[in-house]
Amino acid sequence: MNNNDNVNHPMHYETGKFECIEVMLETQGKEAVQNFCICNAFKYLYRHKNKNGNEDIAKAVWYLNKYLELQEN
Repeated sequence: MNNNDNVNHPMHYETGKFECIEVMLETQGKEAVQNFCICNAFKYLYRHKNKNGNEDIAKAVWYLNKYLELQEN
């Protein structure tokens, strides 16, 4: 059974107990990560028809939600 969630918790974005986005926040700061989230959402939307379809749309939504979460904190 594959428990990998490619949208909300992709295994390839974690090392040990930290996910990449958590390390980015710690090392790059909130504003840089928010900018990254917007750019990454755009990337997933731009290529969704030629790559992973609805999965890429869901990833874009995840990054936009992460942006909003960071905005609230």
